[in-house]
Amino acid sequence: MITASHTISIKDQCRLLDLPRSSFYYHETAISNEELELRLQIDKIHLEKPFYGSRKIAKELERNGSFASRDKVRRLMTEMGIEAIYRKPRTSIPKAGSHIYPYLLRDVEIERPNQVWSSDITYIPMARGFAFLVAILDLKSKKVLSWRLSNTQDSSFCVEALEEAIHRFGPPEIFNTDQGSQFTSDAFISVLKASNIKISMDGKGRWIDNVFIERLWRTIKYEEVYLRAYESLKEARTCLNNYLNFYNRNRIHQGLDYQTPDEVYYFQPMEKIAA
Repeated sequence: MITASHTISIKDQCRLLDLPRSSFYYHETAISNEELELRLQIDKIHLEKPFYGSRKIAKELERNGSFASRDKVRRLMTEMGIEAIYRKPRTSIPKAGSHIYPYLLRDVEIERPNQVWSSDITYIPMARGFAFLVAILDLKSKKVLSWRLSNTQDSSFCVEALEEAIHRFGPPEIFNTDQGSQFTSDAFISVLKASNIKISMDGKGRWIDNVFIERLWRTIKYEEVYLRAYESLKEARTCLNNYLNFYNRNRIHQGLDYQTPDEVYYFQPMEKIAA
């Protein structure tokens, strides 16, 4: 995407994509199988016990027969984009250029599709590396409207997923995310504003705000990701595409009165949708 032969300078290309120049010049080194396995174990522990910080995760690893210092666990958690979920004081300051918006969902009853969408990013382990998955979720129907897989955490793959969802399904009334840099970037916010979408962001330490998409991650990982060892991004995309089609069209949900997301989203039983 970024090329030195372009008429626009590398600096300006990185700025337009909201990508640090250090990421462009970085040459990835191979990750050992031992570290990939450690990342997988950390991801599983975090999914089961999201309130565990690096200290408790290190101890849990030790109890399971794996040994890693707290500093190493903390470093890997940072690289994986995960942190303990608990109520804490607001001590971090958003980076320059970030756009922070108030939380709009307090006391709001979600009654219809396209009323509220939500998005988040999660870590995806693979056989020889890892990737990051972003999904756009309709909160009423639990339908995954669009998704993207990337080996970096810049904002471009999140913007692509958002643009696809709006193009296919029209804009929602409210879009809710956390305050991650991908969702507070100029590129992401400008797409929301262009469609006159109300922007809502979780407050610091309010883990409950994005609980629906956290449940989606748990479902995807235990029913698909942890059952496989993707050899490449291409294979991961193919398998996730097949699973998410099943999730939307065929997987019934107890919380949806044993309907599928597509049936709730389109107000139609599956046989009529198929027809």
